[in-house]
Amino acid sequence: MYLVESCRIRTSGARAVEPFQIDDLSLLAIPQLAVDIPGQPPGMNGGDSDAELLVLRRTAEGFELFQSLEVPGGEDAEFFRIGERAFLATASIRRGQGPYEFNVDSQVFEWDGARFVPFQSVPGFAAKQWRHFTVGDQHFLALAQGLPQPGTQPSRIYRWQGEAFEAFQEITSLAGYNWHAFRAAGHDFLAHADHLAPSVLYRWDGAGFAVHQQLAEQHGRAFASFSADGEDFLLVGCIQGQSRLLRWDGEKFAVHAVLDGQGTREFAILHGEHGLYVLRVNFIHGTPAAPTTALSSQLYRWQDGGLQVVEEFPTTGGTDVAVLDGDLVAVSNGLSADVRFAAESVVYRFAEQEQR
Repeated sequence: MYLVESCRIRTSGARAVEPFQIDDLSLLAIPQLAVDIPGQPPGMNGGDSDAELLVLRRTAEGFELFQSLEVPGGEDAEFFRIGERAFLATASIRRGQGPYEFNVDSQVFEWDGARFVPFQSVPGFAAKQWRHFTVGDQHFLALAQGLPQPGTQPSRIYRWQGEAFEAFQEITSLAGYNWHAFRAAGHDFLAHADHLAPSVLYRWDGAGFAVHQQLAEQHGRAFASFSADGEDFLLVGCIQGQSRLLRWDGEKFAVHAVLDGQGTREFAILHGEHGLYVLRVNFIHGTPAAPTTALSSQLYRWQDGGLQVVEEFPTTGGTDVAVLDGDLVAVSNGLSADVRFAAESVVYRFAEQEQR
């Protein structure tokens, strides 16, 4: 086995896992979408979204609560640094117990030396994911958001202006879900995933982000990029339809291979001593009204010019995956097998095997 279970973490509607290090603390942030309401029938679109984000501290036995933050309808947490300052950007999709309010601010917190404190509140609508990245010496923070409802807002890119982030550019979206910033072939790229509109790859042109190419027609969820065998690759994950591996052909990213199966929610890259690996977590099959949450997710290994499945691991409404300290893999499970929010997220130890 490549993935050996290390510990479990009790979570409720966990939507992301964000590991980071501050001083001598090894921390893990887990935003939570909702908690179960007693007597309410099972379903992925219910629950009480006045939930908290967990900041956990790694110990010799596993993880323990370090701090909880008021992040209703938590969808994402993004840790980043600007100089000596450390921040945690959090995304809120909604608040309440139904009918839900989607016009909710998303909070950016700053580390004060002992804990996270509020730093900046960013207006949003159905926010789903932040991504911090740099172009040259400029710091950007991008928020994917939106639903096809009155009052919705486009996804936005913010730029650091010295003391706060200010709106820099709007990105067309109907239901923005994700971002991925990376550099390839001498260009700074930014991919934006959308569920209802096309997922698009943007390129920095010196003044802003210009459309470079379309990546998927609909159902976009996640991206990952890596270099292998002297070439640049981009993974495009879709929750419905095909997820694909693209290869840079000198002008654009073209289809190199198709990944079997549906339900893709997130990817992570893991560099082992004996090769490159890709982790893929799957969310649901079926529809939100009647979802199948107990699925198999995949560990791929790069070999013979492609990604080969070397192991599968169980997830229940898997939402995110991240690599900690090089040898640990955290997986957030957002739903149980019976479609309840109370579910355990899992931390695995990665035990690499020799190539055969």
